[in-house]
Amino acid sequence: MSTSPGSRKVCASTDTPCVAERRCTASERESAPLPSARNCLFSFTAGSLLPVRLTRLNEARADSQRVFELLIYHAVPGKGPALESLFRDASKIMAKHGVDVVGYWVPNEDPAWNDTFVYLVAHASRDEATKNWRSLHADTEFRPYIESAKPLIQKPDEKYKVDEVYMRPTDFSAMR
Repeated sequence: MSTSPGSRKVCASTDTPCVAERRCTASERESAPLPSARNCLFSFTAGSLLPVRLTRLNEARADSQRVFELLIYHAVPGKGPALESLFRDASKIMAKHGVDVVGYWVPNEDPAWNDTFVYLVAHASRDEATKNWRSLHADTEFRPYIESAKPLIQKPDEKYKVDEVYMRPTDFSAMR
């Protein structure tokens, strides 16, 4: 027997109001409804997800040095497609040196972003990023790509127009 919110006593197995304080009979217990499959599934799912969530939190902590590098290249007007083609070819060498490119993008909506090339790189750590970039730039096979890119990238004030920022993933990010 249990007490319902309105202080009426209710038989736990049949969920019917009790008239007097007594134990349920054997026939009342036998006829008590079993938990629904939906309730069992919900309980199982809820119990299963908690350890998964805790595991993911531990993974995020263990991988806390991981960084992402966002690079935005501003091409000379009309040279965006040529820069895109150059990166298509260079991507194989970049991967060989541990430069893990998550994706490449070209904006297609806002005219102010015409001739812009964007890519995102994942690194195990900032130190690893430095090591991988140095290794890539020291590779003689990569040198022609660097030279081919120079006339394609805007260069106001003697500095190539490339925006670069290192970012850390948030604890709620799907990409960690």
